[in-house]
Amino acid sequence: MDPLIAISSAETSVPSEPGSSIGAAIAASLTIPSNAVRSVTFSLAWDCPEVNFSSGKTYYRRYTKFYGTRGDAAAKIAHDAILENSHWESQIDAWQRPILEDKRLPECYPITLFNELYYLNSGGTVWTDGSPPVHSLVSIVQRKFSLDWSRSGVKDIIDVSHKNDTAADILERMTSVLEQIHTTVSSNSAFGTNLLQKGEENIGQFLYFEGIEYQMWNTYDVHFYSSFALVMLFPKLELSIQRDFAAAVMMHDPTKMKLLHDGKWVARKVLGAIPHDIGINDPWFEVNAYNLYNTDRWKDLNPKFVLQVYRDVVATGDKNFAQAVWPSVYVAMAYMDQFDKDGDGMIENEGFPDQTYDTWSVSGVSAYSGGLWVAALQAASAMAREVGDKGSEDYFWFKFQKAKAVYEKLWNGSYFNYDSSGGSSSASIQADQLAGQCQSQSPEKEGGCCMLEHVVFYQLLTKTRRRSALEKVYKYNVLKVKDGRRGAVNGMLPDGTADLSSMQSREIWSGVTYAVAATMIHEDMSDMAFQTAFGIYETAWSKEGLGYSFQTPEAWNDKDQYRSLCYMRPLAIWAMQWALTRPNLLEPEMRQEVKEDSLFLHHRGFSKVARLLKLPEEGKSRSFLQAVYEYTRMRIGM
Repeated sequence: MDPLIAISSAETSVPSEPGSSIGAAIAASLTIPSNAVRSVTFSLAWDCPEVNFSSGKTYYRRYTKFYGTRGDAAAKIAHDAILENSHWESQIDAWQRPILEDKRLPECYPITLFNELYYLNSGGTVWTDGSPPVHSLVSIVQRKFSLDWSRSGVKDIIDVSHKNDTAADILERMTSVLEQIHTTVSSNSAFGTNLLQKGEENIGQFLYFEGIEYQMWNTYDVHFYSSFALVMLFPKLELSIQRDFAAAVMMHDPTKMKLLHDGKWVARKVLGAIPHDIGINDPWFEVNAYNLYNTDRWKDLNPKFVLQVYRDVVATGDKNFAQAVWPSVYVAMAYMDQFDKDGDGMIENEGFPDQTYDTWSVSGVSAYSGGLWVAALQAASAMAREVGDKGSEDYFWFKFQKAKAVYEKLWNGSYFNYDSSGGSSSASIQADQLAGQCQSQSPEKEGGCCMLEHVVFYQLLTKTRRRSALEKVYKYNVLKVKDGRRGAVNGMLPDGTADLSSMQSREIWSGVTYAVAATMIHEDMSDMAFQTAFGIYETAWSKEGLGYSFQTPEAWNDKDQYRSLCYMRPLAIWAMQWALTRPNLLEPEMRQEVKEDSLFLHHRGFSKVARLLKLPEEGKSRSFLQAVYEYTRMRIGM
């Protein structure tokens, strides 16, 4: 049936209720002289001040700081947009124009750089005002409280603004009481606003999905790649995310969750471990929505936290932030000590996919996790120096020297082996083998107060080895896949065939390809970098590609089959921009070798913390609290 006939049919049409509105229209009239141009500005706005989660908690959005929480500000928002839109557009133009007009850049690069930012808005994004949540009655049904007005006079009850609006007054009273109920609870959570010092701005808290198909907030192993967009464009939001994870390090949640891969029940999150994500149904309070594997045993999360935090300190010059998160950095490093099985300073992977490549198993010392660990040790030493902890600075530098020597054993003459296990994939050429190297190249900021004095990262590897590894990745992982027009395949065997040992080893990850290109730029291999990244542009964004514009997937394979549309990791293209705009890296300063015998006290203290954080062996049930209790008894001689 013709839809117009259906609409006009008396049988299908339902009259509107008297006094109701079912639609609206706006119009503007003006006189346009001949050969003239006039513009008419329209604005559409809506006011949805609350964010509700299935846990029963409600948060106010960031904009309510400026427009209130009553939900009646749409007209004011539209009014402000009409008045300010020209100014906003000029600011956007001033930001983008230098990049768009930079003749050194390939034409496709600025297009892709700015368009990949779609995900910061389309990735399920939530930006709260940073206040504790307001509970619904569903979430606090077991708690005592009262809306008693007896302590207030009648004049206080009847607020002038709510006169003759008892419901509004009651709602405000309920909000106040429920906020008070929550105040003490936020200390047992990943609520990073608790780390703000007096006088610091509370910019709010930021959430975005790992992907529209992988609905977990702020997936941390992936944010490691996408965080470059935030630190360059919204640095205060980036610091807010890192504060949340710094708070999460100190969380211990013994409630049990069932793992999908083997059906075992494990603690949701243990003290010292960085969670995989900040949650889904009850973000900040119930972390680790991911349950395929036990991420408390992953080897990349804690090093990625240390690396990101230090990079953000360098990028922002925020010393208050450095001081606030330093205890979490120390605990995160101590937690990892249990994965150094032979005491050589290097962590070992445990024979399952215990890192972001969560279907690609790895065993022993590995190029990816091992490189992140070596870089994290160096970052921890540098950060200790920044906060004035000389003992920790020397101790982590000593551990860095030990671990670096072990890591270099993976070198086979032209690249770093995938791992040291001697298995069928051990000699794989991993595109992402220098991930720690890319993050460790944090440029110093110039200009007085923004510069961290004397902090320059020592290059983890010699320039010759770095360039050799990248050239190998380019020749094998990039050029051997559709003539270099699809990006870098994750794993390639030395014989020039893809590593078929897992789904992910044979995939091309768009975000990882951008990260590899960024590392190439750091090494002054820009032509190679842009050719590598071009594969992602051609596949996702060009007219000749696969139609992924504004929904860049996490992965595709050589058969052009994609996985996980609209994903966080492709924001890593901003790592390329970070590399392009960095000041010239200074030559590393020469540091005196630290002698082990001078670090006895620091080693003893670090080892005690590490022992308390150690996970129980399989089959044993001693909890963290039991360990603390036993340690306390021993200390007081009970």
